[in-house]
Amino acid sequence: MRVLEEAAGETLHWTVVQDRALKARLIDPFTTKDVRGTVVKTLAGLAKEGRIVKEGPGLYRAGAPAE
Repeated sequence: MRVLEEAAGETLHWTVVQDRALKARLIDPFTTKDVRGTVVKTLAGLAKEGRIVKEGPGLYRAGAPAE
């Protein structure tokens, strides 16, 4: 969520979200067994809750869905 909020409305692929989260040390690859799975499942869950928007396959942005 934080990575998408900092992207200021920019649509990001999940791999970019993962890379930025790792670089910002939001995810510790030494304590998180499945980094990829964690990122993908978290993004999917946030999109399902309506907290972020899924723009397409693997693409996400912060904000509410357009009505």
